[in-house]
Amino acid sequence: MTTQQINHVSVLIIGAGPAGLSAAISLKHQRPDLEVVVLDKASGAGHHNLSGAVVEPAALARLLDPVDPNWKTSEQAKKVFLDKVSRDDVMFFLGSRLSFKILPALTIAKALGLGIGQMGHKGDYICSISQLTSWLYEIAKGLGAEILHGFAAGEILWDQDAHIARGVKLVDQGIDKEGHKQPNYLPGEIITADALLIAEGCDGQLCEQFICKADLSRQGHQLYSIGVKELFRVSDKQYEQFGSGRVVHAMGWPLWTPVLGPAMFGGGIMYPMGNNQIAVGMIVGLDYKYFDFNPQDALTRFKQHRWVRRFIEGGKVVEAGAKMIPEGGFYALPRCRQTGTIGRSNVCLLGDSAGLVNMHKIKGIHNAIESGLAAAAAVAGNLDAPRGIARVYTRLLEEAGVLKEMASAKNFRQTVAKFGPLQGMPLSILGGLLPQFHIEPDYKEMTRQRYRLKPSIRFDKDTFTALACTEHREEQPSHLTILDSAVCRQKCTPVFHSPCITYCPAGVYECIHEVVKPANPSNCLHCKTCQRKCPFDNIRWTCPEPNGGPKYKTM
Repeated sequence: MTTQQINHVSVLIIGAGPAGLSAAISLKHQRPDLEVVVLDKASGAGHHNLSGAVVEPAALARLLDPVDPNWKTSEQAKKVFLDKVSRDDVMFFLGSRLSFKILPALTIAKALGLGIGQMGHKGDYICSISQLTSWLYEIAKGLGAEILHGFAAGEILWDQDAHIARGVKLVDQGIDKEGHKQPNYLPGEIITADALLIAEGCDGQLCEQFICKADLSRQGHQLYSIGVKELFRVSDKQYEQFGSGRVVHAMGWPLWTPVLGPAMFGGGIMYPMGNNQIAVGMIVGLDYKYFDFNPQDALTRFKQHRWVRRFIEGGKVVEAGAKMIPEGGFYALPRCRQTGTIGRSNVCLLGDSAGLVNMHKIKGIHNAIESGLAAAAAVAGNLDAPRGIARVYTRLLEEAGVLKEMASAKNFRQTVAKFGPLQGMPLSILGGLLPQFHIEPDYKEMTRQRYRLKPSIRFDKDTFTALACTEHREEQPSHLTILDSAVCRQKCTPVFHSPCITYCPAGVYECIHEVVKPANPSNCLHCKTCQRKCPFDNIRWTCPEPNGGPKYKTM
């Protein structure tokens, strides 16, 4: 008979991304005596980490300078940080052929102290967030942190009477599709801890459980974008023409065009990634209204633009992936109703779990690192009185300037959501002068309108998924659940034609015998778009058995 194990640690961190690993590194540096354990559901370091990624150096310096003053000149740093941004192009695409630069306008905005001026990236590091995470993993491990990959936390153990977290319960393993225990069944282990740091990324299951159980709330709904990204290997000539140290952000076509046409928040990205590789991506706000829209179709159109095509035509896609981004900003920070803390008692929310993405900068990694530093300091000095950790953590975030930075962009995404990109982008310049707008959740924005710029070439989702190297144990229960199939059959399909089939970047959903099902859960990229864009809020993502999902290497 298999029995459930219970283990106790001093500090338990959920998620081995930049936020969680930063907390582990700083904690072990300050308190080598502490037992610090990091759990991550991925099979290896960096496998579930995807981003642009352009990283501000100041936060990294505050993390690594105390640990190794010479880290910038290390061989690992040279591999991770491909270059500093020396050329920063912000473009506006007007149709499939025309383009012009709008960086001068942003430069003026920065000189005037306007929030939108933060969009520049000169001096920042270009890097693979997957490789950065792998490096931080090695540093944390070298300092004595215990980092366990292939361990998925499925439930937070919250003491409702004492208002404190006791620990977590891991996901059961060895269950078949029908829910029966197999010979290799392992019940989810219980791990208790004095302090719990949740850093599981965007829209994590444990985080949302905690928000509900601990009575946290948001001033406004969390808003999301989906990012889809491909890594091209191009010719020597193309890579040289694009140039190292160059970052490109493009707005306008094919997501929105002035006066007539689509109207969606987002845009394209391009970064040089070394070894003749150029990252090409598309980020789209999930408040889009077109029922037949697929973000990968927008990526296809972006790649076909005359300005982009010359750098990637004939190139080979060597890696691909998708990730959701929390964009609600300051108003969407989950806070304790009683204390205003970002967390409660002995629990802190870090990085994307808290939603610490600055949409003026289109960056969140620096704030994820800062949140790890703040959490480490709060825990290191308060383990004898753990109920005060969240309060100290929130104060340290304030002192570090993180919350001030978030407040500076508090109305940006909401203004665009309220008025659309054409009117909203200019209005967002007013920033803090604007009131807080009531914005509906992303899933409520879908209409019966069609997206008219769909490419003639159908996007190959199977190849995209294969390039993400994603897989799950086939016989486990599906971690994707349609709550009420009647809603799909009677409401969603007749009105919106089952949009989950279209927008899921991995082709998980299919219509089988007139019934929509998550037919291919093993393809899931863990982006959770389906959970936030189903027009009837009828899909739930739960944490699958560990070791599944994508295996990013250079994303």
